Amino acid sequence: MDKILQSMSGKRVTITNDGATILKSLPSDVPSAKIVIDTSITQDAEVGDGTTSVAVLAGELLREAEKLVMARIHPQIIIRGWRMALNAARQALDAAAVDNSSDPAKFRQDLLNIARTTLSSKILATDDDYFAKMAVDAVLRLKGAQDLNMIQIVKKLGGNLRDSYLDEGFILDKHFGVGSPRRIEKARVMVANTSMDQDKIKIYGAKIKADSVAKLAEIEEAEKLKMANKVAKICNHNINVFINRQLIYNYPEQLFAKNGVATIEHADFEGVERLALVLGADIVSTFDNPDKVQLGYCDLIEEIVIGEDRCIRFSGVAKGEACTIILRGSSQHMLDEAERSLHDALCVIMQTVKNTRTVLGGGASEMIMANAVDKLALRTVGKEAYAVEAFSRALRQIPTILADNAGFDSSELVAQLRSKHQEQEGKCTLGIDMDTGKVGCMVQKRVLESYHSKMQSLVSAHEAAEIILRVDEIIKCAPRARREPDHGH
Repeated sequence: MDKILQSMSGKRVTITNDGATILKSLPSDVPSAKIVIDTSITQDAEVGDGTTSVAVLAGELLREAEKLVMARIHPQIIIRGWRMALNAARQALDAAAVDNSSDPAKFRQDLLNIARTTLSSKILATDDDYFAKMAVDAVLRLKGAQDLNMIQIVKKLGGNLRDSYLDEGFILDKHFGVGSPRRIEKARVMVANTSMDQDKIKIYGAKIKADSVAKLAEIEEAEKLKMANKVAKICNHNINVFINRQLIYNYPEQLFAKNGVATIEHADFEGVERLALVLGADIVSTFDNPDKVQLGYCDLIEEIVIGEDRCIRFSGVAKGEACTIILRGSSQHMLDEAERSLHDALCVIMQTVKNTRTVLGGGASEMIMANAVDKLALRTVGKEAYAVEAFSRALRQIPTILADNAGFDSSELVAQLRSKHQEQEGKCTLGIDMDTGKVGCMVQKRVLESYHSKMQSLVSAHEAAEIILRVDEIIKCAPRARREPDHGH
């Protein structure tokens, strides 16, 4: 289910079920909670998906640890047992992982399945096939480049989610300046960050006294001349498109139009950074050495209409892999959540392209790991065995919670899963089928997850739980004493 997060002022409302987004927004004064929140945010940055799993698994490990500590087992013993259990779980996950990267058709299907699994719990679940294909196409265009900045996401109100589409090239959500051509072929682009307002005398606190209007006119004329020189310097670079991070006032715009240079002003900062990357250009702020400036090139710049709004599309850019996803939706909350969901899917697919192994979702991988850890517990001598068992119980909580969240009978399903997995040691593909509420084969249901994501969430949750378990005392800094004003002086 989704959560509504309301800011203190009540102005900002976020609707989301992305674990990292929820945890990031929570005001928390508890130091141990901050550790779990950080772990979840790291998972989001590193892999993109599995943010909720990390927090849940770390929480379950701590819940189990609390019982053991109450039973007078020392935290260090628990930690030793957990480390043994973690190794066993990792080996089991390694053995269960499948790699289809040698067969492009199978690997593409794997990527689609992973994207579909990631999106299935999010707002895009209704059209998960459509968005999974869009995300996979966008990442495969990058041809292995590990740079998500090449995929621009533009959100436009109107239409419904199904009207979203993937567009080649780069789309900038801005308009051309007055008098600029609306279509430029074989564009030579300069991306700049410089002030193009009338260069007022920008020495703060300086005053100029003029004793007649004629003198004032001379000052204005000098300012105009200064701006004209700046525009001439920029035009010397032999460009036909000038994109500026800051405003461009009417006079310089007029001069550019006279020189046949199209202008785009106030391109937002992230837009400029990405545009420079995609066009292969430098962001320029001084214009004295045209030979040292790297311009950007693209085949065509044109104005297009999306919904009710006009945007500018750059096609045939230097980095040909770049593309833009246009998201449509009925409200801003919908678009924001769709963007978060899609970003998660893009991150996971990108990680899988780099780290090509996949594992089964739907609780199957956790059951395989839990069984391996159970076997280790039977062989372990000493108190550590209790900690190893606790680790396997924590892993089993993931399928339990999955079943609970879908409204099914978790104790029944997890008991069935456990016995089936015991029968087919490590080879079992059964997990929880979210459509029917029964135990089903995850290979047939095509519920796949990235091996890297699963492994990262397992390791991070263990580290977060261990670091909290090692703490036996919280020492707070004494609040600063407020000095009473001394009225005697």
